Amino acid sequence: MQVKYESQLREPLIYGKKTYHDLTEDIIRPIEAKPTRLWYIGFFVAVALLCFGIFSVYRDVTYGIGQWNLNKSVGWGWDITNFVWWVGIGHAGTLISAILLLFRQGWRTGVNRAAEAMTIFAVMCAGQFPVWHMGRVWMGFFVLPYINTRGPVWPNFNSPLLWDVFAISTYLTVSLLFWYSGLIPDMATVRDRAKTKFRKFFYGITSFGWTGSAKHWQRHEALSLVLAGLSTPLVLSVHTIVSFDFATSVVPGWHSTIFPPYFVAGAIFSGFAMVQTLMLVVRKVFALEDYITIGHIEAMNKVIILTGSIVGVAYCTELFIAYYSQNKYEQYYFGFSSGNLFSPYGWVFYSLMFCNVIAPQIFWFRKMRRNIYVTFFLSIIINCGMWFERFWIIVPALFRDYLPSSWSVYYAPTIWEIGFYLGTFGLFFTCFFLFAKYFPIIALFEVKHILKTTGESYKDQVTNIEEEAVEKFAQENLHHH
Repeated sequence: MQVKYESQLREPLIYGKKTYHDLTEDIIRPIEAKPTRLWYIGFFVAVALLCFGIFSVYRDVTYGIGQWNLNKSVGWGWDITNFVWWVGIGHAGTLISAILLLFRQGWRTGVNRAAEAMTIFAVMCAGQFPVWHMGRVWMGFFVLPYINTRGPVWPNFNSPLLWDVFAISTYLTVSLLFWYSGLIPDMATVRDRAKTKFRKFFYGITSFGWTGSAKHWQRHEALSLVLAGLSTPLVLSVHTIVSFDFATSVVPGWHSTIFPPYFVAGAIFSGFAMVQTLMLVVRKVFALEDYITIGHIEAMNKVIILTGSIVGVAYCTELFIAYYSQNKYEQYYFGFSSGNLFSPYGWVFYSLMFCNVIAPQIFWFRKMRRNIYVTFFLSIIINCGMWFERFWIIVPALFRDYLPSSWSVYYAPTIWEIGFYLGTFGLFFTCFFLFAKYFPIIALFEVKHILKTTGESYKDQVTNIEEEAVEKFAQENLHHH
């Protein structure tokens, strides 16, 4: 038997004495079985939220964005807050898929498929906000970046808002290709096991005639590496460009060169937290504890504590630069001389500092990193904190700007702004429930690929061989002496 070069100090990524057939049964069976009662309850709650969101958008389109509580100085409010938050949620999928694939990290295989799907659904949710914020969406073609023959309305190619369009549409396209190309071999497996004509036809179409030949695998491997290479710079560029929406302005609290790396770290931070939230539920509902292991959860928590520390340093840097620059507008924004930290929105800053900087420090302890309940609770806390962070950046900066005469009354969202936000949750979870039911939520072929090196049974086998070799060597030496 050939001994693989896999560290025996690392814990197995697949628990139990699994064979290739066991993997296929465990991962494909939820697709073939009837949905459970829990699935139906979750799905109908998600659809109800989606319907409320659709009605909120109907109100916005029919009566205009006066339905929202925007005012003279706060022109974005919840809309751009939720846009940036959803884009950040979508960051972890591409990171897990692309960068960890290029670095040959085996632990990505248990979570990459769901993370990629999460990316696509999150970007779909994010894209809703700028569209409906236009108000008169039927005039939306005026802002499309092509040669304009309709008069003086020209897209401004110097505007970061236009860069957003290119960055996010490219990100969505590459992520969609990456996700779907990875699904093709697994779709073929479902097709070959299908019992009904419709399932065989549907999965036959979606698998593009995959036969598993050497040529198919060769092309699949080449395509995966090309898409991973394209996706890696996108991880950095997309949220960097989103941060330029703020950093290229002259609004106090926004005009800062630290925004690009700070936004990227924050996006990965919130994205990994959302992956944890989803995967902990999925592993329980679909009984996938052998494939989404405590080792996977710990590895993701290590990324969370790293990116959370970067975000914490960025907060401290912002405060220091505001103090050191002696710019009175920046100092007012950050609370020096009774500014925003003592304003009606001061509670938002204290909330985000607790959720994003203080709470994740518990992950320095190994026992906490490996605790499922602590991880699930903190993943929700972190995403609440990241929402507070986006809200803090946007609303207090606009709430009190350069002219005290234009200082607005306290901004609070209307029911239709809240409904729109809840509707995007409905869209996200409706898509995720359908994906989890009709597609393999774990990349079957990738898990099979690592079974022989990181499966528990094969690690035990290698350990036994090594122990026998050591014992034999010791006996030979003893006999020789």
